[in-house]
Amino acid sequence: MDLDRRARVRLIGAAAGAALLAPLGVWARPGTEGAADGPRLVPTDLRGRDPAAAPAARRVYALLAGLENDARRGRPSRTVIGQHVELQNERYNARYGDYRGTKQPGYYYRKAHDITGRLPGFVELDLGPGYGQPGWAVGEARSYSAAWPSCRRSWGYVEDAVDLAVGVWAGLPRAADGSYRPSGTHRECASGAEVALPHNGGRPAGLVGFSFHQPYPGSPVKGFPQTLHRNSPGAADPGWFGRVTAEGSPEHRDLLHDLAFLADHLGYLAGRGVPVLLRPYHEMNTAPGRGFWWAGQEPAAFRRLWRLTYDYLVRRRGLHNLIFVWSPNSWDGTYGREPEAYYPGGRYVDVVGVDDYSDTPARPFGEGAWTEVWYRGLEAYRRPRIVAESFHVPLNAAQPRTLARTPWVLWTVWGQALTYDNVLAPRQKNTTADVKRTYGSPGVLTGGQPMRAASTG
Repeated sequence: MDLDRRARVRLIGAAAGAALLAPLGVWARPGTEGAADGPRLVPTDLRGRDPAAAPAARRVYALLAGLENDARRGRPSRTVIGQHVELQNERYNARYGDYRGTKQPGYYYRKAHDITGRLPGFVELDLGPGYGQPGWAVGEARSYSAAWPSCRRSWGYVEDAVDLAVGVWAGLPRAADGSYRPSGTHRECASGAEVALPHNGGRPAGLVGFSFHQPYPGSPVKGFPQTLHRNSPGAADPGWFGRVTAEGSPEHRDLLHDLAFLADHLGYLAGRGVPVLLRPYHEMNTAPGRGFWWAGQEPAAFRRLWRLTYDYLVRRRGLHNLIFVWSPNSWDGTYGREPEAYYPGGRYVDVVGVDDYSDTPARPFGEGAWTEVWYRGLEAYRRPRIVAESFHVPLNAAQPRTLARTPWVLWTVWGQALTYDNVLAPRQKNTTADVKRTYGSPGVLTGGQPMRAASTG
């Protein structure tokens, strides 16, 4: 999300070691998706986009597609409740969240359990900003990150993000992974701080995702301000973005350098059998001059950026554990524009979503129920539909029946907004009752919870 505007599920069974999902009963014969039920249904086999897709990624996608198709058929469906976690803010920003002071990584992943007794069914982690530090770096030099400078201040969160992702998929704590001791803790090299991942019962607990808040290619400092268009070379040079996507240019080499950092970390997760919902270049339909450096561009140029990123990760780096998520900003006509022209195409996208900050439960945008304009607007893409970012839980006092009218496959709450948002205003965004209502709903899937197989026939 743009701060200027401010915010596994435990599927049936897990194979030992690799933590691969057991069959979910949601398979469709390749090439038959939608054939018997009309064109409105979404494909259910990830191999239609990536023939080499990893088994776990295929099963996760088939699960999401099955839930979507249930909703499209008018059958009862369910929504995976997600929580975005800004590890860099939890670790290094004492002003972040619902109390003053730095927090252990995964604070807001665990916070949902503290309130409701249940964990999120999905956690999305940020990767990108180094909290204002120069260059790409890591906290601890590991097998997958040895190429990058290590023991750098404010970079330890990157290892925490990878460890938390493995732990949510396979169970926490895990003495055998990373540098964590049997206690589930480790000492950060640069600061000496004792760091502990949250305990989630020691079993596979949910799905995981990454968003890539990428500072502009070539930025000497890797921080959130460098993700914004106004601080990028593109603000003063209209030709800069085109050079980023032009092979052989210095700007393009800078882009590939950034993508290598992302791919090294995603590659470790691939080796551990962890499927990742990857959400790069979100809110690309923001009005020109606002939002991120990739936003508000000429649509064909943005599509080139997405496709070359896809080619680098999947074809050059061989990452077949990825489920690609495309999430425009809510297209309210002011901050966000109609997103259709920015869609990279079904060969490059598995899930479609919206970052919804244009309305609130008390004041929905447009006609219909809260979020309905975005839900209906994404229907034609024939992909599972999600709320990729929201300040609000879906079920609250103002909108207690949101998911009955708009049965989103997944709904992710942004970071600290679960309990408190001190960016827009010092006030609580979701009441405790709202969070309990959502996590306690029979229509919502939470972490560690066995999931029924979504139907295909």
